[in-house]
Amino acid sequence: MYKFDEMFSQLPGNGQFQFQGQSQGGQSQVQVQGVREHYRNYALWLARQPQEAMRARREEAEMIFRRVGITFAVYGAKDEDGAGTERLIPFDLIPRIIPADEWASMEKGLVQRVTALNRFLHDVYHEQEIIRAGIIPADQILHNAQFRKEMMGVYVPHRIYSHISGIDIVRAPNAKGEGEYYVLEDNLRVPSGVSYMLEDRKMMMRLFPDLFSSHRVAPVMHYPDLLLETLRASAQPGAPDPTVVVLTPGMYNSAYFEHAFLAQQMGVELVEGQDLFVKDRFVYMRTTRGPKRVDVIYRRVDDDFLDPSVFRPTSTLGCEGLVDAYRSGNVSICNAIGTGVADDKSIYPYVPKMIEFYLGEKPILNNVPTWMCRNPDDLQYTLANLKDLVVKEVHGAGGYGMLVGPAATKQEIEDFRLGIEANPAGYIAQPTLSLSSCPTFVESGVAPRHIDLRPFVLSGKEVQMVPGGLTRVALKEGSLVVNSSQGGGTKDTWILEV
Repeated sequence: MYKFDEMFSQLPGNGQFQFQGQSQGGQSQVQVQGVREHYRNYALWLARQPQEAMRARREEAEMIFRRVGITFAVYGAKDEDGAGTERLIPFDLIPRIIPADEWASMEKGLVQRVTALNRFLHDVYHEQEIIRAGIIPADQILHNAQFRKEMMGVYVPHRIYSHISGIDIVRAPNAKGEGEYYVLEDNLRVPSGVSYMLEDRKMMMRLFPDLFSSHRVAPVMHYPDLLLETLRASAQPGAPDPTVVVLTPGMYNSAYFEHAFLAQQMGVELVEGQDLFVKDRFVYMRTTRGPKRVDVIYRRVDDDFLDPSVFRPTSTLGCEGLVDAYRSGNVSICNAIGTGVADDKSIYPYVPKMIEFYLGEKPILNNVPTWMCRNPDDLQYTLANLKDLVVKEVHGAGGYGMLVGPAATKQEIEDFRLGIEANPAGYIAQPTLSLSSCPTFVESGVAPRHIDLRPFVLSGKEVQMVPGGLTRVALKEGSLVVNSSQGGGTKDTWILEV
């Protein structure tokens, strides 16, 4: 199987990167072999860094992250030391660097994809032309667990449903061994991780300020301003100075740090369901000065918990009457209720056809080849090749509900086989891609680890994004699972401006 490394054109056979240094006339001379051009200056700098100094910087980063409280929660889990659910996401000191031309192409592909997905969402809740055209079977949409009949015919400003989209991108070698970008997954409901993108950049600028004077790295710290602009643009007509709030499930949610961080960065209120109430089909928040009308809710709560009078009746995380106010056009919810039907893994294989159907264009970014187990031929192929495939539950997330065949035990494969045979429509399968690797500072030194990328696309009056994203890294040697809940870490992502 071909391998592709972001920094080196050829990986060393022993898995360890070697930087050769020598001293001539009192001057330190550094030689790095096979480094890609856009990494050359950084590689020369890295080769001069003593490992002791890098370890000290890593410890400093961990101390700061812990002091600031940059954590995530793993439900019902304890770490190796028996600590509770609050954990730091490991931060790697070596950035992932993407040249300007590669980013420009990726950005066009992301804008194209998110535009088509929003067109699809408007269509399925209104005319349903894509169903009538026979492009996607009606059953896969109308009987999808994420399809919300309550959204049929509801007006949403600018026809935007997914205002904040996190699109997971992987890079893998093609037949020529060249790195090619693929979309692995669309996250359109409540995509998370952007706070780590911002904190990683802040940390790199603190630890290595000299690197930012020698590299023209595109900025990302204006993301909260773009997010607030996007949210305000989603307000219903008649709200000239819209009040925006961030709705969180509360401090025990795995991404609570991010909810509080984004609210603080945007200068808006962070609220829980109990802070809101509905009167005369308008939404208000309770404040020390009395009720204040809310125009836009950036919700970080799943559909099922938003309104106990419509969805899950036992939910205490939402606000009773919220859906009625929403359907009446008196409040905007970002992302829109029912958006999940477009990021279901059983819908993912159809996104290239959506792009052609709605935009009349060929996809710029390709999907990973996918077998849908609901199709008899695909099911037969999947069951015959489980040991070689990645199999996912269509409603799974966070690295759960997934089988990585080459890394699985015989028992895990057989258990998954039983699940697939019992409910074929609940699974898709994909080839086990050799995800690109990036040099990573681990205990033994600098070694390759597999990575992916989650750029964040904002859709308001226009589609825009900051140049970068969250690079996640599988810290376990050989692992392809980058999710933080499965032991993954993060890196700063540098988009070069030239």
